[in-house]
Amino acid sequence: MELLTDEKTFFIADTHFGSEKIFHYENRPFDSVETMNDEIVKNRNSTVWENDIVRFLWDFWDDSFFSKLNWKKYLVKWNHETRENEYYRELWFIEVYDMPVIFQNFWILSHEPLYVNANMPYANIFAHVHLDPKYKTVSEQSFCVSCDRIGFRPISFAEIKAEIQKQK
Repeated sequence: MELLTDEKTFFIADTHFGSEKIFHYENRPFDSVETMNDEIVKNRNSTVWENDIVRFLWDFWDDSFFSKLNWKKYLVKWNHETRENEYYRELWFIEVYDMPVIFQNFWILSHEPLYVNANMPYANIFAHVHLDPKYKTVSEQSFCVSCDRIGFRPISFAEIKAEIQKQK
């Protein structure tokens, strides 16, 4: 079994494939929804390889895009994911979570940002806020993986940890 490193684990969220609404609401820098969809798929497939892992902190939107994403996938569900977990497992997710997940005994993976402070032994990797200026992309104990903030491509866990370390 291959040992997965921080460079082989990636995060992304808030793709909203096929959503005309989010395309306009977030002023995404693409000519059309179709261009947005194609660019995000291309960025993902050129960043992440077959044996890499992607942890989606969700708001995927259009399920027809699952088959275009060629890697091992884990899902933390949120408001747009209303189907039973088995449905998502059948779409090639290794595991599906209904609630935030503790990852490597330190990282809280959630769709919405969670409250963490300097006295807590955790950091939060989250999404949901897109480009909302009330939230920082990175702080000493958090990182936002909304695709709008990370160049519409998955970001490696190693990069997230390095960016958080710079804040300290």
